[in-house]
Amino acid sequence: MGKMLVSYFSATGATKRLAEKIAGVLNADLFEIEPEVKYTTQDLQWPSRSNRSCVEMKNKRFRPLVQNKLENMEEYDEIFLGFPIWYDTAPTVVNSFIEENNLDGKKVYVFVTSGVTGVERSIKDLKKLYPNVKFISGKRFSGTFREKDVLDWVS
Repeated sequence: MGKMLVSYFSATGATKRLAEKIAGVLNADLFEIEPEVKYTTQDLQWPSRSNRSCVEMKNKRFRPLVQNKLENMEEYDEIFLGFPIWYDTAPTVVNSFIEENNLDGKKVYVFVTSGVTGVERSIKDLKKLYPNVKFISGKRFSGTFREKDVLDWVS
């Protein structure tokens, strides 16, 4: 069995805390997806139609530049991919990460942080965009996740 990777994008810290917990439970490597230009509080103001996150999410082809690169994707068979839900789906920076790294044939488990929105649409959208990636399952956690919920999901 190959190595496991927990890769995540976190704008406010909630997804980062969850990713660190998952990586610790799985004894997996951890990789943060960092946009070249960090998101500010004003970039994330919802439901403003003029903030950066909204403008990016409206443009289905937009891919923000990613600051850091993962050099050894071929070492991983299973990837746990985490992000906050933005406008009912994955933030565009997640697409940047997927497109910069060859995930074809890899098993990908999606975890999201959201107060109310489920993971189903994100997985559906990702499967449509990346049909050669094996999206296995997903789980929504709130920003105040319980450790037991993490343990139940990863086991």
